[in-house]
This record gives sequence, C-alpha cells and structure tokens, in this order.
Amino acid sequence: MPKASSTPFTRDAQALPSHYEAAMQELEALVARMESGELPLDQLLVAYERGAALLQLCRDKLQAVENQIKVLDNGALKPWKSA
Repeated sequence: MPKASSTPFTRDAQALPSHYEAAMQELEALVARMESGELPLDQLLVAYERGAALLQLCRDKLQAVENQIKVLDNGALKPWKSA
C-alpha cells in the first residue's frame, strides 16, 4: 500500500471550497506559491490542476450571480452606477 504523501498537494481529489471568497483566497495563495518557485515539478503540476479547478469554480459562481442579476433586471444587465 502506498504511503500517504506529506506534501501540501496530493493527486487525491480534494474538496473544493463552497464559497467564492474561500476559493479565491486559496487560488491567490496557490498562485503565490507557484510563482515563488519553491514547489518541485511534480507538486507544481498538482498545484496547477488544483488552481484550474478553483478558477473554474470561481467563474461558475460569478456566472451564476450574473444570471441571477439578469433575471432580477428582466433579462438585461444594466451598467453599474456608483454613488
């Protein structure tokens, strides 16, 4: 039986955050670690895959909010007017 990895990233499917803010926070931290150059190549690949999943989750959540706004605005997005 393979020994569990002590690295921060494993190939096991880790549950994605349920909230947009948590996903963005994890994605930002992940990008910072990747850009720092401190990850070995195998961990870099796993981190990239995790980042892609987090990015898709964030895009999906933003699209869902945009769709809800369209419904509330009778099918058309209106320009944002700041106070």
